[in-house]
Amino acid sequence: MTLTNYGMIAGLHATPVVIPPQIAILGSGRIGDRLRSGVDGPRVARILPLSLSYDHRCVTGGEAARFLRAVIASLETAD
Repeated sequence: MTLTNYGMIAGLHATPVVIPPQIAILGSGRIGDRLRSGVDGPRVARILPLSLSYDHRCVTGGEAARFLRAVIASLETAD
């Protein structure tokens, strides 16, 4: 597993390339304020774009989705 931070060079989204023996690479884009819908109308939220690429020979789509969901849940509860 590798972590890359392309947000430092002004990127929002990317497609990280998995190069063996890597199994997966998680990329983070530039964090910023974005307009989101809320229960009481529009609100501003800080958003961190994430990109996950993985080797389908080693990881299923379900495993990757559960991993990404866990990462997002952890980031949302961090102080």
